[in-house]
Amino acid sequence: MLSAVATTTVLVVEDDQSIRETVAEVLESEGFKVLSCTNGADALDQITNKASTPIDLLVLDLMLPGVGGLDLCRELRRAGNPTPILVISARDSETDRVLGLEVGADDYLVKPFGLPEFVARCRALLRRAQQVSTLPQQIYSHADLCLYVNERRVTSDDRDLNLSPKEYKLLELFIQNPRQVWSRDQLLEKVWGHDFVGDTKTVDVHIRWLREKVEVEPSSPQLISTVRGFGYRFG
Repeated sequence: MLSAVATTTVLVVEDDQSIRETVAEVLESEGFKVLSCTNGADALDQITNKASTPIDLLVLDLMLPGVGGLDLCRELRRAGNPTPILVISARDSETDRVLGLEVGADDYLVKPFGLPEFVARCRALLRRAQQVSTLPQQIYSHADLCLYVNERRVTSDDRDLNLSPKEYKLLELFIQNPRQVWSRDQLLEKVWGHDFVGDTKTVDVHIRWLREKVEVEPSSPQLISTVRGFGYRFG
């Protein structure tokens, strides 16, 4: 189990004072250093300001004044920031949870929640981030694209691309297996998982979105080609 130490800093972004103080108190009792703020703009400044205390974990409410939690997730991931994000939200529908994870959150906990589970989720995210940070950097490149596995980051001509988690996973699978033809069902299994329930057309939609970000001419794709009657091929 990961041991909480004074140098492990958690930023709690929550506009409900009662929840913010309760969460901060339980984290501090576990040995974490806790910072807090009530809106997304202040959180973004705290995380990205190089003069500020480095943040190891972000605990984030979605319904915030000004810059909302979803927008904050998008902005951090667009900039290639790998800080682990645990969303805590009263929004409990499957659509809300999926959206939160799609825009870059690493875990999603519905309010009200038990404090022991909350602490366990925090520890799991920190442990995962610690394991990733000790791995040798893995980089895959093709043409002008570079995919940095450890950082979950993609660049084109040294410019960061704003990929959703599913777009990233698709590109990672493609770039690691150049010239391989993937059917829609195979892509659903590899990227969405065995338990996915829905239409295979979601693959086509995500491929279209990915092409718009990585292709010079999305209408005439050179990287991700359609193999008629079979599926898709990269390279």
